[in-house]
Amino acid sequence: MPTSPDLPHIDEAHFRQPDVHQLAPAQRATHAPRILLLYGSVRERSYSRLLTEEAARLLQAMSAETRIYDPRGLPLPDDAPEDHPKVAQLRALAQWSEGMVWCSPERHGAMTGIMKAQLDWIPLAVGSVRPTQGKTLAVMEVSGGSQSFNAVNQLRVLGRWMRMITIPNQSSVAKAFMEFEDNGRMKPSPYYDRVVDVMEELVKFTLLTRDCAGYLVDRYSERRESAQALSARVNLRSI
Repeated sequence: MPTSPDLPHIDEAHFRQPDVHQLAPAQRATHAPRILLLYGSVRERSYSRLLTEEAARLLQAMSAETRIYDPRGLPLPDDAPEDHPKVAQLRALAQWSEGMVWCSPERHGAMTGIMKAQLDWIPLAVGSVRPTQGKTLAVMEVSGGSQSFNAVNQLRVLGRWMRMITIPNQSSVAKAFMEFEDNGRMKPSPYYDRVVDVMEELVKFTLLTRDCAGYLVDRYSERRESAQALSARVNLRSI
């Protein structure tokens, strides 16, 4: 369809009208949703890890396939080559996944450096592959005091920047040291029920979007760019 005459700045060769048929592909994946879970603490008794493990159990009960990344030994961003084993493992898992769960403690009113380092090691693009673009995301946090949403709010900003489909629901567990048994299992509570809600929503959104994720994040501006110019921009090599 020709572009309207009152849109003189539109490049008609790259302009597209949204197509509902692209959102409901005839062929749909039948394998279990692949979910990568990241947590932001390396303490021996890490409540973000315990909450992440609880989330993984719920996802598995909902027929998802899960992988939990252990951040111990991951170097600081730019302080090691990209082929460092821990970096390579993280990037491979990011590419494998169709959705993610990010869970951070709140420290000094923010996510932890351990959490941020993991996300900083995941590039926006690796050649023609974008490890996070169009994938689903659920965000969670734990805190030692009263309930807060600083960390999950920051994680949402990062999810948007990495062009992920961040689900509406989220989990924030206050006084986390009171919410887990000695064996590491989460106690029954409204906090636990919310985690169930979040994981259920994540699986639903993943099933809904994974077959059309590429179409959902396809952009007019990027269609107009050459592949070389796009790669140079998203990799931000000048910073």
